[in-house]
Amino acid sequence: MLGRTLQRRLGEKHQLFIADLPEVDITRSQIIDQAVSSFRPDVVIHAAAMTQVDACETDSDKAFKINALGSANVARAAQRWGARLIALSTDYVFDGALDRPYDEFDKPAPKTVYGASKLAGEEAVRAHCSDHTIVRIAWLYGENGPSFFHAMVKVGQQVGDPLKVVNDQIGNPTSTDAVATLIERLLETPIPGTVHGSCEGDASWFDFARAIFERVGLRRVIQPCTTAEFPRKAPRPANSRLEKRMLRLAGLPPMPNWMDALDAYVRLSQQ
Repeated sequence: MLGRTLQRRLGEKHQLFIADLPEVDITRSQIIDQAVSSFRPDVVIHAAAMTQVDACETDSDKAFKINALGSANVARAAQRWGARLIALSTDYVFDGALDRPYDEFDKPAPKTVYGASKLAGEEAVRAHCSDHTIVRIAWLYGENGPSFFHAMVKVGQQVGDPLKVVNDQIGNPTSTDAVATLIERLLETPIPGTVHGSCEGDASWFDFARAIFERVGLRRVIQPCTTAEFPRKAPRPANSRLEKRMLRLAGLPPMPNWMDALDAYVRLSQQ
């Protein structure tokens, strides 16, 4: 999703080299090195990952191969060929136990294979590329999905019993356009280290679903429920909120409120 949005947003202002499977496999160091060396970019935006959280629990080797080893390969190639690296990460590096939003200086403590593999990827970026920015995002939705937004629209169009949506997990719903705007700013005003890049404002999944239904015009009844009613292989963080302390300290504009970003995405998707 983010790759598609970045391609649309950056294509008019920048010369882009789009690297994706099957031609470019980040788990193969020689392939990614050849890709970076052939284009010699000023900046590498590393948005590749295994993001299926439950699948990571089932196949931890694959998760670490892509999210950790793959990130190390990208970081080494960027360093070798003199590129700045912007790498995408996740709220899942935290355990979700805090009663406040996590800032960039809080210590990660992942509870899932996905979170652990992404944290290992962060550490690889820090170890192998001196000129880097790690951007943590959460609750992402965007062009063509797959995402919570698209899943809710699909089930909301179906006829059936009231739809139950979890109401005891909170986070920052974030559009790919909001993240793309942040990355555009980071291209002009680099922030070294780690930056949080989710939208502002808190919501539960139920709040998010209700907002989607209202904006898209879906009439199926939705009801709040607890996490315990929907057990999953990978535990979901109860608190995924991210504080954007580094953006504030660097003097960059704040991220948009999640409801404003949702309004903008719905308008774009209906064009």
